[in-house]
Amino acid sequence: MNPAPLVAVVGNPNAGKSALFNALTGARQKVGNYPGVTVERKSGRTALPDGRPVELVDLPGAYGLDPSSRDEEVTRDVLLGRFAGERRPDGLIVVVDASNLDNHLRFALQVLDLGIPAVIALNMIDMARRDGLELSAERLSAELGVPVIETVAVRRKGVEELRTALAGQLLGRTSAPARDAPADLLTLQRQARRVAEAAIVSETPVRRWTHRLDRVLLHPIAGLLILVAVMFTMFQAVFAWSEAPIGWIESGMGVLGTAVAGALPDGALRSLLVDGVIGGVGAVVVFLPQILILFLFILLLEGTGYMVRAAFLMDRLMSRAGLSGRAFIPLLSSFACAVPGIMATRTIDNEKDRLTTILVAPLMTCSARLPVYTLIIAAFIPDRTVGGGIGLQGLVMFGLYLAGIVGALAVALLLRRTVVRGGSSFFMMELPKYQLPAIKDVLIGLWQRALIFLKRAGGIILVTTVVLWALASFPQAGPGEKQSEVSVAGKIASGIEVVVRPIGFNHDIALALLPAMAAREVAVSAIATVYAIDQSDEAQMTQSLEERLGGNWPLPTALAFLAWFVFAPQCVSTIAVTRRETNGWKWPLFMVGYLFALAYVFAGLTYWTTTALGL
Repeated sequence: MNPAPLVAVVGNPNAGKSALFNALTGARQKVGNYPGVTVERKSGRTALPDGRPVELVDLPGAYGLDPSSRDEEVTRDVLLGRFAGERRPDGLIVVVDASNLDNHLRFALQVLDLGIPAVIALNMIDMARRDGLELSAERLSAELGVPVIETVAVRRKGVEELRTALAGQLLGRTSAPARDAPADLLTLQRQARRVAEAAIVSETPVRRWTHRLDRVLLHPIAGLLILVAVMFTMFQAVFAWSEAPIGWIESGMGVLGTAVAGALPDGALRSLLVDGVIGGVGAVVVFLPQILILFLFILLLEGTGYMVRAAFLMDRLMSRAGLSGRAFIPLLSSFACAVPGIMATRTIDNEKDRLTTILVAPLMTCSARLPVYTLIIAAFIPDRTVGGGIGLQGLVMFGLYLAGIVGALAVALLLRRTVVRGGSSFFMMELPKYQLPAIKDVLIGLWQRALIFLKRAGGIILVTTVVLWALASFPQAGPGEKQSEVSVAGKIASGIEVVVRPIGFNHDIALALLPAMAAREVAVSAIATVYAIDQSDEAQMTQSLEERLGGNWPLPTALAFLAWFVFAPQCVSTIAVTRRETNGWKWPLFMVGYLFALAYVFAGLTYWTTTALGL
């Protein structure tokens, strides 16, 4: 006697799949686990209109056939007939949310491509109509080539029609051979959008504008060009909009330094406050406007719904580099700080995907690098426009960020072919609606970023700067000696300089490299503190740090310093969180080693090339 046909109920999470399964089976259900895993298996029985029994199995919700979780892996293996102890389904009920059709059709298109007889349950049709969306089940059926039944599972509407359609699909039908070659995310999205639009009878203006915008913003060529233009505009604004507020802060620091210097007698306390605290920490605080402008753009892009679409655009490129699409959000977070970025990799279920993301996260240009980039660019790159009004300084900043991204993709590709072998996993996410960001939320976000930055300035940066001031101030230099060379810090820097001199680094840079491991911004305060100690009060008050650098460093050295910071290891906090997330010192030490090697090589190549060109 042949067993009853096995029909799997599949769909995205929150499509109403379980409610439809309950409506079809009633109390005739069994709940257990799939063999060898802790994923729940829910099965039941129902009868077709002609009386034939059918066994139903409610598969775990999934976004695609390239799994990113154990639940999705079970769903894929059952559909492909690979799961031991579970036969391949004879038929499918594919549940889609009518109010979110284009997103749910991505998975439905993958499932239908398997060739198993199927019926589409256009579920929650009442919610779609409430939102002003009218769909034609007949049009959708014509596009997909399978029956489409309107259902409202929680009210048992459409259940009998679904049984009838399923009976017709099962009668005399055979499944095609199992195959799994999912299209990339953007291709699936375009196919799903086309099919969904064909099924629409009428919709609200908001939905129409959303689809029109997505046709442009998600286009594989136009969309990427727009993304590059948005990022480019952001870095132009970082310089153009911050010039005035930076000047105000610099003036305020100058007035404060002059007041403190005039109120205290010459001595160690005066030097500590003027040279160490005000000169060192103040040199970092002046970059607060640029950091806030950067995060203003990020918050606006997130609030409008564009940032998730940027993830879709980057998915194809990231997958070719061996990165999971789920790595986009952790890597995006790393532009703020690598520590929360690395912690965000916990959402990546595949261990090799997660490890690769952790190892390349420090290559994303975090906000702590921004003061270093800004200082060197302002000191050595002319403040002029090129190519029709494009700011040269912003262009260089954009190039540095782009270098970090390209470096991360290249390293990920190499890692996935060597020490972390394996392919990238497929991922799905739902596209949010476009909306105007709430001004209150944006202001709160900027306030929080300002507090985080100022707390760092008053915490680890202040402590490191004071320690550096002490090491750079003692022992005191004698007649004809330079304080930064005879002090304890100077002696340490002289030892480091032996190693970094071949790549063009001078004594000043050697002195800044070690404290910069505490926090990247400390490189700026370290240079500012040492210059303040070495120079007279008059020179210190009349010259900006950029002017002092421009008169002491050759251009090849400055460019090599920028190249170093694109690749150099992050702060000790990043190393510590990597150790915690990987449960040992093996991968943190590997990460530090390869980042130092990249930084040294590319700084050297930059210095040697620019020197050879006579720059």
